[in-house]
Parts: sequence; structure tokens; C-alpha cells
Amino acid sequence: MPELPEVETVRKGLEKLLNNFYIGKIEVLKERSIASIGGSKNFINNIKNSYLGNWERRGKYLIGALHTKEKNIKGLLVVHLRMTGQFKLIEKQIPPCKHTRVRFFGKRGKELRFIDIRNFGQMWYVPSSRSVPDIVPGIKRLGPEPFSTDFNSSYLKEYLQKKTRSIKSALLDQQTVAGVGNIYADETLFDAGINPKTESRHLKSYEIKKLCHSLVKILNISIGEGGTTFSDFRDLEGINGNYGGQAWVYRRSGKSCRKCGETILREKICGRSTHWCPNCQK
Repeated sequence: MPELPEVETVRKGLEKLLNNFYIGKIEVLKERSIASIGGSKNFINNIKNSYLGNWERRGKYLIGALHTKEKNIKGLLVVHLRMTGQFKLIEKQIPPCKHTRVRFFGKRGKELRFIDIRNFGQMWYVPSSRSVPDIVPGIKRLGPEPFSTDFNSSYLKEYLQKKTRSIKSALLDQQTVAGVGNIYADETLFDAGINPKTESRHLKSYEIKKLCHSLVKILNISIGEGGTTFSDFRDLEGINGNYGGQAWVYRRSGKSCRKCGETILREKICGRSTHWCPNCQK
């Protein structure tokens, strides 16, 4: 599933390539891709004849501003890519692939396609009279953004102090911090030198400080590399993310640790495959 760096890479691409993109027509090929009230009919009626403006990200959600030709705000387009969702900008008239779920037709033959192999991705239309959490319940449950001032060692220490679950499990919980998934939880814990099986409440103050620092560091590096591609992720122009080639532990089980030479282990923690170095993460 795309995590914060991948979603941020898509956000940047949407803003760069679709600045003032006019949506003249919409075709919904899979009804389940539309999650907002009223289904595809209301979604199409409210969004067509709009222009896409700035894009923001909240956790793993993409939020695009919709406005009129006169720059009057019409509402928001909210998207969650889930496991395999991706956008592709089409500038030639070619037939859609079988995994195309939603098509946004612009001017001069341009088209934005939402392609989703597993078909778990979702879209919402949020009118200007409503807030995003009113329409998209998942956003209500998100913790602080890792790059925000709300995410710091004081917050994390207080949040984790009574949690008996593993720190790996806590990092995967979007209520702890928004946008982190399996890849960057493993990479962050390695960088911080923390065993992923450690009970959250047992982390020492200095370890929590290292964890906060490592998370921001790893996410920034990955964003700079365009995210990680291990299977389905591509940006708007079909380019792979490059972070995977320099991962310290993720998907490196059985290989030598890049720091100490110990064999990287892989085991299930909280139901998720977890990669870690038993020497560097004691």
C-alpha cells in the first residue's frame, strides 16, 4: 500500500501536471470506487465542469481543491489510493486498461485516469459547505502529521506510556502518527536502533526522541527519492520510486545488514511481516 512518501509524490505530481486542469466529463467504470453520498451520479454532477487547483495530503489521503473558472470554490475531491490505486495522465487517445476505474476528461484530449488493480481505492466529493471529516470518517481518526509541530517526543511519550502493544504495532496505527505503514515503520525502527517487538510503554525517553528523529529523517529521504516501488506504485508519469533500492531492512530478510553484517530477520509482528537486524536493534 502506498505510504506517506508515495502519496506525497503523487500529490506533487498532481499539482505539477494538473494545475488548473478542467474536468469537462467524468466516467465512472466501477461504482465501488466512489464512496461519497449519492454514489457516482452525485459525484459526477458535482465535479464536472470544475477546475482542479491545489492538492494537499492528510495521512494517506489526497485532497484536491475544485473551483469554477472564476476561481470560486466548489468543493474538494478526496482520494485514498489504498493498496494499488494510482493516477495516470493520458495525452493520447488510447483505450483504458481493464483496471481503469474512473476517467476525468479535460481539454485538448487530456485525460486523468484512476487505475486500481485491487479496486480498493476510494473517492469522495466534499461540498464547500461541509468539512472533510464530515464526509470522510477515516480522517477523523488520524493522528498528527510527522512533519507537524504536534508530532514530537513529548506527544509520543505521553501517547505510548500505557500502551502494552509492540512499538511496531503502534507505528502502524494511524492514530499514533498519520501516513506510516509497514515499509517506513521497519526502516524507522532500524534507524533508531529499536527492537520492533519492544512494548511501547517500555521505551525510554532517549529512545522516543531517536524514534521521532528517525521517522522524519527516513520519510524525508524517501520523498526525495520519489517513494518506494516494490510492486504496483508509480507516479503520474509512470516512474518507479527509488527508495526501495537503498532500504536498510525492508524486504532484505536473509541478507547481510548494511551496518553490521548480521543476517536480517523476518517475522510476523501484529500480523505484518517485519524486517529487522537482531544486532543493531537489541
